[in-house]
Parts: sequence; C-alpha cells; structure tokens
Amino acid sequence: MTGTAVDVTDRTETSVPAVQVPKRRGTELALLVLAVGLCVYGYLHVGLAVYGTVPRNVADYGGGLGALALLAHVAVRLRAPYADPLLLPIAVLLNGLGLVLIYRLDQETPHDQAALAQLTWSTAGVALFILVVVVLRDHRVLQGYAYLFVVAALALLLAPIFFPAVNGARIWVRIAGFSLQPAEFAKILLAVFFASYLAANRNALAYAGKRVWKLQFPTGRVLGPIVAIWLISVGVLILERDLGTSLLFFGLFVVLLYVATGRTGWIAVGLLLACVGAFAVGSLEPHVHSRVQDWLHPFATIDAGRGPTQLAQSLFAFAAGGLLGTGLGQGHSSLIGFAAKSDFILATAGEELGLTGLCAIFLLYAVLVARGCKVGLALRDPFGRLLAIGLASILALQVFVIAGGVTGLIPLTGMAMPFLAQGGSSVVTNWIIIALLVRVSSYARGQSDVYDSSQLPEED
Repeated sequence: MTGTAVDVTDRTETSVPAVQVPKRRGTELALLVLAVGLCVYGYLHVGLAVYGTVPRNVADYGGGLGALALLAHVAVRLRAPYADPLLLPIAVLLNGLGLVLIYRLDQETPHDQAALAQLTWSTAGVALFILVVVVLRDHRVLQGYAYLFVVAALALLLAPIFFPAVNGARIWVRIAGFSLQPAEFAKILLAVFFASYLAANRNALAYAGKRVWKLQFPTGRVLGPIVAIWLISVGVLILERDLGTSLLFFGLFVVLLYVATGRTGWIAVGLLLACVGAFAVGSLEPHVHSRVQDWLHPFATIDAGRGPTQLAQSLFAFAAGGLLGTGLGQGHSSLIGFAAKSDFILATAGEELGLTGLCAIFLLYAVLVARGCKVGLALRDPFGRLLAIGLASILALQVFVIAGGVTGLIPLTGMAMPFLAQGGSSVVTNWIIIALLVRVSSYARGQSDVYDSSQLPEED
C-alpha cells in the first residue's frame, strides 16, 4: 500500500514535458516581404496617378525600405529569436505607408520635399532599433536607472520653454537649423519610471490608506508622486501650450496605475483630474482656448467668410473619400495647409484610401497595441509587465488623441501619428518603442528556450 501511494505521488508530481517554442522568424520574414511589397505598390500607384508613369526612384525607395527591413530582421533573428513575429512587420508597413503618403503630398508642394528627410529619419530609427535589440539583453536592467530617467525626462520636457513658440506651441528645440521635439523622447523615459515606481508601490497603492465610500486611497507618501505627475502635466500644458503631451503623459500614468492596482476607481479619479485640468487651462490659456473653439465650431470661419479652417478641410477630406477613397494621388487633402504631412496626414489616408483603408490602418495599430499588451501579460515580473503595457499604451493613446482630433471627436493636439506622419523625433522614438517590445517579447516567449507549467504568470 505504501509503495503504491508513493508511486501515485511520483506520477502526480512529474512535470509536464517542456514544449519547444517556435521562433517564427520565417513568418516574420514573409510578412516583411509582404509589407515592403505593399509599400512599393503604393509608391508606384502615386507616380502613375500623378504623372502617368513609374517614378524614377522607385528602385531606390523599394531597395532602401527593403534593406532597412532586412537589417532589422537579421538583428531580431540573431539577438531576439523568440520575439513576437508581428511587431516588426507592422512597424515596417506603417512606416512605409507613411513615406508613401508624404511622397504623395510632396507632389503638391514642390518647395517642401519631406519624403527624403523622413526616409533619413526612418533609417536613424531602424539603426536605434537594431542598437537596442543588440545591446539590451535584459529589460530589467532599465529598472535600476528609473530615477535617472525621470530627471532626464523632466529636463527634456522643460527645454522647449526656452525656445520660441512654433505655431502657437513651445514643443520644439531648434539649434543651428536642427530641430528636435524633446517630449517624444521623454515619453519613453517616463514609461520606464512609471513602470518602476508602480511595480515597487503597487500594494501600497491598492490597499494602504483610508477608504472613502468605494475608493481605497493610498497614504500621503505614496499619493504624493501621483499628485506631482498631475501638476506636471498641467504645468506642461500651461507653459508649452501642448495639450497632446500633457494628455499623453497623464493618460499613460493612469493606465499603468490601473494595471498595477487592478482598481477601477483610479480610472475615475484620473479622468476627473484630467477633465479639471483641461477645463481650467482650456478656459484661461488663449492658444488652447482657440483650439477648443475650433473644435466646437469647425465651420464658423466659413460662415464668417474667412474660409475653412484646417479641421474643416480635414472633415471635407474624410467626406470626399467615402467608402473606398479617391485613390492614391487623386485627392485634394493638400488644401489643409502646412500641417497636411504631420498633424493631418490621417486626412490624406481617409480621402485617398477611404473608410476601408482607414479602418485597415486602425486595425494595424490595434494589433500592434494588442500584441504589446499580450507581451506584458506573459511576463511574471511586475516591472516588465508594466513596461510592455505602458509602451503599448503610448501608441494607443497617441492614435486615439490624433485620430480624435482630426475627425472632430476631441480638440486638436498637434501630435504626430506614429510612423505615418512627418516628424523625425516621432519616427525615431517609435522605433525605439518597437525595439523594447521586441526585446521584452523575446524574453517572455523564450525564457530558457521552452515553455512549461512553471512559466505561467504568477499572481501578485
């Protein structure tokens, strides 16, 4: 009897055989070929629609984009072999589509050719992508530099205050003809800090302190940084007149706060604080107030005989696109003005690709965000989980804020659509975000090269 019992116990405690995790690098390569092919087809379509002939530099464009994709793929294959196979192809497709749309708009503005500059910045972004994938072997190393990162992020946020405003907002640093948008880099540094701080204090945020009605408030020591983040976001909005950046940073913190604690009350508190800050500044700060008025009355300037605003032209472009669009190179979204290649590039996509193409673009972003969140849920360490979800949330918040602005859902913010819009700082930092997600996903899928029951996420 005893021997039989021992045998049963031994069989029960025998671990499940480990299952080899497929690397799926072949799948990634096939998707990259498809992504580059779609972008080259779009480039050809623009040339044929505008000039009736194949663009002379189509080989350079296709070869350059293909070379960047191949180099990035080789880096992932060698240094992050278990990475999610969808992250890199989606980034290449969105970046390539952005180059196509900027090239298309260049044909309407001979004095302002931005496609070549955007390709140069994309090359720099891919180079940094490769650098992060190769150098950063373990994402947990970043946690040790969290407070250094937050100091650097605050310095980057404050830097534009000392430079002249551009189009009403102080978000640029311009030195000797070179321009940089520091907030784009600050968002990554703040994501690392938020993930580190919340991972260390998640229990105190969830359970410590007094309970008021259905909300469990943390202690003052833990609550202090939360209030400080709210004040900083409002301060950025006041000093730099940058509605988008303040919404992004505060929204990121609230999302991570909810993920860390699992308490929906923090979402309500965050929305309340955001609304209070936005209402106060929107009522008192002239630049932000004018954007709110344009949002509330987009056609008022037409009625007054002054012509349509950029928002009105954007709405006209979406309406003209209909379900299937006018076709690449056959729209009139260049009438939007100087921001057609940056703030309002989504209007060009909506007009020339139609609602169908616009939904496809949003689905690409949705898949990118979903895969990033999936990476976070697969990790056992709280810092890595919050970091991955935070990076994915940055992309989600940017897409919502920008798409909501150009479609009239919320006031305009002046941010750049990830990968699509013209903007060197934006495309470079978005490639760094993809690199971090690739690195974290490889760690999540391939810890010890196998998956078994011991690698399921453990409860906090």
